[in-house]
Amino acid sequence: MKVSVVIPAYNAAHLLSDAIDSVLAQSFTDWELWIVDDGSTDHTQEVVNAYDDDRIKLISQSNRGVSSARNHGAIRSQGELIAFLDADDRWLPEKLSVHVEFMDSHPEVQVSFARVEFLTVEGVPTNKFTNCPLTNLSAADFFYLNPTVTTSNVVIRRELFEKLQGFDHTINYSEDIELLFRSMQNYGALIEGIDRVLVRYRVHNTGLSSTLYRMEEGWHKLIEKARLMNPELVDRHYASAYASYLQYLARQTLRLKSPASIGVDFVNRAFKSDRTFILKQPKFLFVSIVVYLKFFLSQLKTANDY
Repeated sequence: MKVSVVIPAYNAAHLLSDAIDSVLAQSFTDWELWIVDDGSTDHTQEVVNAYDDDRIKLISQSNRGVSSARNHGAIRSQGELIAFLDADDRWLPEKLSVHVEFMDSHPEVQVSFARVEFLTVEGVPTNKFTNCPLTNLSAADFFYLNPTVTTSNVVIRRELFEKLQGFDHTINYSEDIELLFRSMQNYGALIEGIDRVLVRYRVHNTGLSSTLYRMEEGWHKLIEKARLMNPELVDRHYASAYASYLQYLARQTLRLKSPASIGVDFVNRAFKSDRTFILKQPKFLFVSIVVYLKFFLSQLKTANDY
């Protein structure tokens, strides 16, 4: 078996068929698909059982989180390569063939990823794509950004995944970044991207500011683990990396239409973490202006309401 595909699913029955169909549509056919039902209370199992294909396998577990579900599927699988796909995302038909060819021709590469197109929450393509760096990545880069964007974009060699003992199930929101950082820091893994759009990633507009703060908490857990592995590296990058992540969260408040005060909180703390960050990342100036303007207008509206 060349490729094992792992889909963790939790109450995603209404979206799961699109993900499964995108695997069935692959031009590369030497794959197995493990769908891990993570304690769903909807009709996830019925959706999977409707498919008549011996390559599709369903396993169930009590609700233990996405990292545990991914690990469970990967452990049960047998493929030389492991590719992850979230239940609400989709692959383009050539996804696996391109990754297999790339990793066969580059045996030194341990993890590969590609470009991503963003979808609306309804699954409509936005014609917006990632432009993250693809090569020459260092471990510290993962403090600042996630070049893979989504775990649906990650293809990893089984040998490395088993050495890593999978995802850390104690981390939420940054579990994929932590895995990639650990790959480079502990095993010197080469992670490289493919300059081609192969994944369609659904962006959910939850609008919950609490989600953004949980994302920040996940980033701090990533940093805590990284500090145990390489404290000097973390100390060298912490201030600017934290500012970078906070400006990312500030940007998300605009997309999610969160309360203006939440965006201001992220921007203010980004400045406090690294006052020179605006010189390193000029786009932060634009984000800050928009966030402050939104806050000013909201305050003005509140005053007028009185």
